[in-house]
Amino acid sequence: MASRSKAKVITLPSPASRRARAKDKEKERGDTGRPLGRVPSGTDVLLKWFEQKGVRQVKLGAVDLDGVWRGKYVSVEKFFSACKSGMGFCDVVFGWDIADELLDNTKVTGWHTGYPDGMCRVDTSSARIIPWEPDTAAFLLDFVHPDGSPFEPSPRQLLQKIGQRARDMGYVPKFGAEYEFFIFKETPQSLKDKGYTQLTPLTPGMFGYSWLRTSLNAPLVHAIINGCRDFGVELEGFHTETGPGVFEAAIRYDTLEKIADKAVLFKTAVKEICARHGLTACFMAKVDPKLPGCSGHIHQSLWSTKEEENVFHDSDAQDGMSQTMRHYIGGQMELMPELTALYWPTINSYKRSVENTWAPVTATWGRENRTTAVRVIGDSPKSMRLEYRQTGADMNAYLGMAASLAAGLWGIENEVEPPEMCAGNGYASEAPPLPRTLKEAVALLKRSERARQILGEEFVDHFVRTREWEARQYERAVTNWELERYMELI
Repeated sequence: MASRSKAKVITLPSPASRRARAKDKEKERGDTGRPLGRVPSGTDVLLKWFEQKGVRQVKLGAVDLDGVWRGKYVSVEKFFSACKSGMGFCDVVFGWDIADELLDNTKVTGWHTGYPDGMCRVDTSSARIIPWEPDTAAFLLDFVHPDGSPFEPSPRQLLQKIGQRARDMGYVPKFGAEYEFFIFKETPQSLKDKGYTQLTPLTPGMFGYSWLRTSLNAPLVHAIINGCRDFGVELEGFHTETGPGVFEAAIRYDTLEKIADKAVLFKTAVKEICARHGLTACFMAKVDPKLPGCSGHIHQSLWSTKEEENVFHDSDAQDGMSQTMRHYIGGQMELMPELTALYWPTINSYKRSVENTWAPVTATWGRENRTTAVRVIGDSPKSMRLEYRQTGADMNAYLGMAASLAAGLWGIENEVEPPEMCAGNGYASEAPPLPRTLKEAVALLKRSERARQILGEEFVDHFVRTREWEARQYERAVTNWELERYMELI
């Protein structure tokens, strides 16, 4: 008893203080992969960081409307010149499709403009080291007009504009993202040689949430989890999904602009890491008609400007949902059909939207209901949020997040009450149906004055033109389904 009375009481530091100390230590030693943070005016800090990391070249890039990364390596000297005065980047990236076929219907660029260089500004706050290319720094680009104003057709600039609108209304949007994707034991060459059929998945069979399968593939799984973390894209969860070689990853939530960058970087990170293991990662919405599709759900909440209060929660409301959250959902429900082309941007997107396959077919919402397009989650000030379930893994995260946020803000501004909550099977609901094809969705978007109001005339016009082109390319195609069905018998 005597020794017990002399025992020393140890006070453990709070989680907040531990995080603060960890950040201080990261600054002292030079963080090994996380974003550098906003760089002060001048280049001294950035030069020092380059020296600490042993940077020998820089990779610069941005995503196009299809969410495809377009970029280039530049020398360190070229990079610092670009930081000072901007850099040119051929604007053909807004004038061709996902297969580099030149569009014949664009206004912003084309043969009529001569495909000039567009002006880009380096976002130095996006600094990160590519873990699998440790002597290479990566930065994101923002397309701008010569006067420095944002280039409207750019996905990242659209997201930034909608994010600023939220802040002007007194809200800080916090978002999260989840992706499902297939991994195949294939390379780009073997995919082509096989005609993109009879592919070998990483694992056979249907085995969702498999402890065993993730362990059997631990070298790859760890490479993805650790590689993404060191790339500044922290994952909260990673597990197998139902389907051969299918995985799901949940990216840790953050403020809108940061999580959108992380979401688009996540897809290329997974593809690059898998390629180094002789594998191919696929984020198509629907790979096999007999299997579930790949979702790309977006978690959303709005907070007060000091990030102290979740304005979606109201402790006095019976269901915990504030009137702000109800109006936010109301806006999303009202605009969902006419904004669908932004959420489902490819021909393949609509193959995922099938009854009883975990993807919505109507504009519905419900509490903890995975058969609806919007699912309300949580009932506490910390956890209250919604999950936007319409989007698939093929979404451009900048566009999916920007459009759904813009629709929610429009609902708040116009005090739009949502329809009755779906308490049962969303597939049996009589709610407004969602478009069944890209052509139908684009026609709705093209006619939508509300979309042009909340997203901007120039952006909507250009996006519609690119999707009309995509639909036309599909209409001209002769598919394997047609050959197998008609060649012999007709």
